[in-house]
Amino acid sequence: MKMCCSLLPPSPLVIVSTALLLLMQPVVMATAGGGWEDAQHGCQGSELQGKELFCSWECLVFTLQWPGGFCQSLNNESQCRIPVSVNGWTIHGLWPQTRTSCRCWPLFHSDVQELEEELSEQWPSLLKSKTSFTFWKEEWKKHGSTAACVEGMNSPLRYFQICLKLRAQMEFQRLLEDAGITPSCDQPYQVEDVQKVLAPLVGQHPEIQCIKDEQDRQVWFQVKIPLSRNLTTGCVPHAEAGRRFSERSGLDSSSSPGHPCPRDQPFYFVPINHQRPCRPCG
Repeated sequence: MKMCCSLLPPSPLVIVSTALLLLMQPVVMATAGGGWEDAQHGCQGSELQGKELFCSWECLVFTLQWPGGFCQSLNNESQCRIPVSVNGWTIHGLWPQTRTSCRCWPLFHSDVQELEEELSEQWPSLLKSKTSFTFWKEEWKKHGSTAACVEGMNSPLRYFQICLKLRAQMEFQRLLEDAGITPSCDQPYQVEDVQKVLAPLVGQHPEIQCIKDEQDRQVWFQVKIPLSRNLTTGCVPHAEAGRRFSERSGLDSSSSPGHPCPRDQPFYFVPINHQRPCRPCG
């Protein structure tokens, strides 16, 4: 019996239906490590290889930076800028403490468009060479996409909303002022005194980070606040309970030039100077 094949081209309806079916299928890509990435939903496809790859972390670090200190950390001081609207602590990032990152969920401008005004004030780029959106995009790719395995942070919008809420809760500038800890070019401070003041908001174990300025002085740069997955303060991973976050962090170490301020040395809390960001004290 002969098999016959129609020589007529497929109808437009068939072509369109087939195209729609293809578009509805998730795009799945093999990674270098043998896992799988779902291009539409970030790392969710990696669950086939074991969710523990990206979600075994217990703690996050919420990091706030002081613009006056940040500018002191740059090798090229001409690169620093502090927007005139910025007069306090700004967000550096929210980092799951794990050595395995997802990096597989892209961020688009539309994802954060409704938060852009607030993010620009609370999470600005302080580098002339980097736009604020580029800064957010890098932080999301490196850290946010890994945090997305937690329900409350399982999209770019939710992740950045959480960061802004944490920033509002960690408004400790008034606490510092009430304790007499204010920006100054001449007044040194001690780590222990600052930790006591911040404890009601950030818990007992924040890491006060410094950099060295051109005068070889310790200058306050940022604060790293350990949080549990439910965003409460004071998280310490069971397996590494005795180690500092800066030592066990696999994701944030390369992006932070700071170091723990020495407990046996004073440090300086330099003011913000919008006109001369890298030379606030002249």
